[in-house]
Amino acid sequence: MSTTPLAVLDLVPISSGSNATEALRNTIDLAQQAERFGYARYWFAEHHLNPGVAGTSPAVVLALTASATSTIRIGSGAVQLGHRTALSTVEEFGLVDALHPGRLDLGLGRSGGRPAAPVRQPALVGGTPVVDGRAPNGLLIPPKFNFEGLLKSPRFALHKELLVQAGAQPQDYAEQVGDILALLRGDYRSADGVEAHIVPGEGADLQVWILGSSGGESAEVAGANGLRFAANYHVSPGTVLEAAEGYRAAFRPSAVLEQPYVTVSADVVVAEDEATARELATGYGPWVRSIRTAEGAIQFPTPDEARALPWTEADRALVADRVDTQFVGTAAQVADQLELLRDATGADELVITTITHGHADRVRSYELLAQEWARR
Repeated sequence: MSTTPLAVLDLVPISSGSNATEALRNTIDLAQQAERFGYARYWFAEHHLNPGVAGTSPAVVLALTASATSTIRIGSGAVQLGHRTALSTVEEFGLVDALHPGRLDLGLGRSGGRPAAPVRQPALVGGTPVVDGRAPNGLLIPPKFNFEGLLKSPRFALHKELLVQAGAQPQDYAEQVGDILALLRGDYRSADGVEAHIVPGEGADLQVWILGSSGGESAEVAGANGLRFAANYHVSPGTVLEAAEGYRAAFRPSAVLEQPYVTVSADVVVAEDEATARELATGYGPWVRSIRTAEGAIQFPTPDEARALPWTEADRALVADRVDTQFVGTAAQVADQLELLRDATGADELVITTITHGHADRVRSYELLAQEWARR
């Protein structure tokens, strides 16, 4: 049996012809099924202004899911700290922990109205060589995607306008994470020496994670605080190696961890045969295009709807890194690719995100993968 745990990342996708209510019901069902299949964690992403995504508040959705499950860990992947305070974050998760102690993962991300981090070369230890777009073990590492155009779009400005109160400025990220940790420990002090104690929240039995797509600030903050780190192959496959290596280079042992601990995400579709899996994944390219053009994630289309959408070579180039690194096929084929990802990044866990138009196909994909992984 494989000793590398698998987890789930759920965006709470809305399929074409459906609605948010059905998407949330599907999410609760999938979480129950994932618990039965043996997945270690069930995380919720935070996204806003996306017609095809209902996961706007991880804390709310995980509270609903916690009540419908009993053993699987649940958490955020990730809370967007750019429009939140340390206090609100700890209070929300403390409330859920009060009823479901010992099951929560608090995943923290930089984004959410925060300006892009300054570009800097991460401090890597060695650095895994990439030759002809491949890691030494054959894992595809495409060219880095340039998010600059997306971040300069009017829609991104609208995100900030609606998420951040007028005149407010996000707190320094490293300082904000430090405040969250202090509030959880119960040793927070203001600059004037005033104590703050949160009930519920203080002493909550949470696993704190930092999520990041590069070897920059997020990886450095995770490492410096001795926290667990999640690297995003499914969001930015071109930078996954530098993210994992940057984190390990910055890691300092803490009361939480003596050694670095990394999970790596992958976008996956599994079916009984490869042809069926590829048919189920047909809508992925147009769906990613809608995100990268700042349109906002569309409702996930059926294969026929996806084929009917306009598609150009420019569209293909825009999403090539994501489409080419989606693992699609039989359970054995996908498990082979996941092993390459694990070995190339040194991942301690893998977190799987799967989107198909049909809920039953999505559940079956997770089931087939879990069965195959257990045999390895």
